[in-house]
Amino acid sequence: MSFSVNTNTGALVALQYLNSTQAQLSQTQTAINSGLKVASARDDGSTFAIAQNQRGAVAGYTAVNDSLSRATSAVDVALSAGQSVSDLLIQLKTKALSASDASLDTASRQALNQDFVALRDQIATIVKNAVFNGTNLVDGSTTKITALASADGTRRITTAAQKMSLSGSIVTVTSTASISTQTKASTLVATIQASLTNVNAALAKLSSGAKKFSIQATFSQKLSDTLTTGIGNLVDANMAEESAQLQSLQVKQQLGVQALSIANQAPQTILSLFH
Repeated sequence: MSFSVNTNTGALVALQYLNSTQAQLSQTQTAINSGLKVASARDDGSTFAIAQNQRGAVAGYTAVNDSLSRATSAVDVALSAGQSVSDLLIQLKTKALSASDASLDTASRQALNQDFVALRDQIATIVKNAVFNGTNLVDGSTTKITALASADGTRRITTAAQKMSLSGSIVTVTSTASISTQTKASTLVATIQASLTNVNAALAKLSSGAKKFSIQATFSQKLSDTLTTGIGNLVDANMAEESAQLQSLQVKQQLGVQALSIANQAPQTILSLFH
């Protein structure tokens, strides 16, 4: 090696290695700070692209689960309303059956009829107020409720509405029904029983719909969790490995600085040639 004050080859080589160590150290520190070995496209373009696509799918399943939750809540409200209607029909049947007794006096029949009318009108109130997020599945305002079932929005799950309003096909008791006479009461017993049977069947259908939403929500959440794990496998940093790498690079950095310092002292030896 020649002695030159213009070119210090040793210092140049030492500086190259030190710069390389510094770059690796910066990358390791970024991984430790962010917890990611691929935090941006600059780190690894292809891996980052794959991870971003999967993140998009996870975001899609978040929307799917939100949609399924809303649909499930709407069906749950309808089920609660239907159960209340079923309970009221049982009470109506009891009142009608009592009023069908020919030996009942007029005052007692009128009292029973007042209770009957109040219970009848309560059905209408319950049906009208069974609303969630603007959706009522028991008043006939909609025929079905639909929820997303896939992250791309191409697949959906539907549950049919069940109209339980008075004077309908399920609750055949009319909005003007009364048990003011023994004849009316006797006739209504069978009508109420038929309505009760219909409501219970409708509840079974709504329950099946709720189960569909629940099963799909569980599957979507599991799939989202699996995708999230896959993303982690692609981009998450191994902190134990990064910690070991950090210590190694810090030692290399210190040695690199010392090597550069030694190399920079080399031109000083030239002065001894001129003493």
